[in-house]
Amino acid sequence: MQSAAALLLAMLAAGLCQAQGRPLDSVASVEPGALRVCAEPDNLPYSRQDQSGFENRIARLAADDLQLPLQYAWLPDRRGFVRKTLGAHACDVIIGVPAGDERVLATRPYYRSSYVFVQPAARAEMADALRSFDDARLPALRIGVQLVGNDLAATPPGHVLARHDAVRNVVGFTVSGDGPPAQRMVEAVAQGELDAAVVWGPQAGYFAARATPALRLTPAAAPGDPDLPFSFSIAMGVRKDDRAMKARLDDFLLRRGADIGRILDAYAVPRLPVSNGEPP
Repeated sequence: MQSAAALLLAMLAAGLCQAQGRPLDSVASVEPGALRVCAEPDNLPYSRQDQSGFENRIARLAADDLQLPLQYAWLPDRRGFVRKTLGAHACDVIIGVPAGDERVLATRPYYRSSYVFVQPAARAEMADALRSFDDARLPALRIGVQLVGNDLAATPPGHVLARHDAVRNVVGFTVSGDGPPAQRMVEAVAQGELDAAVVWGPQAGYFAARATPALRLTPAAAPGDPDLPFSFSIAMGVRKDDRAMKARLDDFLLRRGADIGRILDAYAVPRLPVSNGEPP
C-alpha cells in the first residue's frame, strides 16, 4: 500500500511510470546516490505527480536530511506494485506501507491511524455523534463505506456493519468513479446524501477539511475482533536485503519525528499513539 489505505483499496493502474521523467523500465538510467521513491501519480492525500501529497513532503524532508537528490518512479498501486517497483530496483523506498507488510523490510512506524466516522459538524459536536458500531441507530442511517471488488464484506467497516445487521441502508463506493472513493463519500455526507461515512483516517481528514458545509470526524471504536483491525501503524518500506537504507531511514524517522508530525497535521491526518514495539 502506498499507505495503509491500500489494505482497503483495490487501485486501478496503468502502465505509465516515470523516474524524473524516465519510464519505469529505464531502471539503469536512474542516477545512483539518490533517494529513489516509488509512489502513485494521483492518490491524494498521499502522493501526486506534482508532489503535493503528504508522503511527497515527507520524501522531500528525508532526501534533504540525508543530503540526497530526490527521484521518483511513478506507478499506480495495483497488484504487483511492490514487485514492479522495489523488486525491479526501480526505487529504493516506498514512503507509506503497513508496518507489518511482509513484502518489504519495514522501518520503525512513523504514525498510526484508524477508521473514523465522517459526520455533519452539527451532529459530531453533540452527544449523539456516532462513535460505535453498537449504536442502535445505525440500521436506519445511510452509511457510506468503501467497496473492494464489489464485495461489501471486503472492508473492515463492511464486515462490522454486516455483523450488526446494519446493511439495509449502506451505500457502497467502488474505486471506479469520478475521484477517489473516500472523496466521493465525504462529499456525499456534506451534500446530505449520506448521514455518515466510515473512512480511513488520513483520507477522511484531508477531504473533510476541504468540505462545505463543515464536517467532523469521530473515531470509530474498534469492534474488538482481532480479525478486523481498525487501526494500522504506517512505516516506510525498503527491499528486504537493504538493511543499510532501513537503518538510515530509521535514524531519520527518530530524529525528525516532530517535523513529520507537522506535515501530518497540515494534512489533518488523525493519529493514535504509536510505539515502535507495537504490532502493526
